[in-house]
Amino acid sequence: MARAIFMRFLLAALLAASALPARAVEAPYEKNLLRLAEILGSLQYLRNLCGEKGDEWREAMDAILITENPGPDRRGQLIASFNNGYRTYSDMYHTCTASATEAIARYMKEGEALSRDTANRFGN
Repeated sequence: MARAIFMRFLLAALLAASALPARAVEAPYEKNLLRLAEILGSLQYLRNLCGEKGDEWREAMDAILITENPGPDRRGQLIASFNNGYRTYSDMYHTCTASATEAIARYMKEGEALSRDTANRFGN
C-alpha cells in the first residue's frame, strides 16, 4: 500500500517536473530530485536485501532520467546520488535486520513526502 502511494506521488512529481520549461540554470526542484535519487538507490538495495526481488526502484530512477532528459553532467549527478544511496547501505548491511527494515520505512515515508511536496509545489 505505502509503495503504491509512494510510486503515485513519484509519478506526479515527474509529471510536474516535466511540465517546467527547460533551462540552462539549475531547476528549482533539483535538490529534491537529487535526494529522491538517493532514496531510490537506498530502497533498491534495502528492499531487495529484505526479500523484495526486482528492480522497481531502479526503474523509478530510470523514469526520472527519461522524464528529465538531463545533460551529461546533470545525468551524472543524478546517477551518483542513486549509487551513493545504494552503496551506503550495501557497505553496512549484508542481512536484513530490524535496523534495515526501519530504514526502509523511513525512506518510504520521506520519499513519499518529497515526491508529494515536489508535485504540489512545482506542478501545474
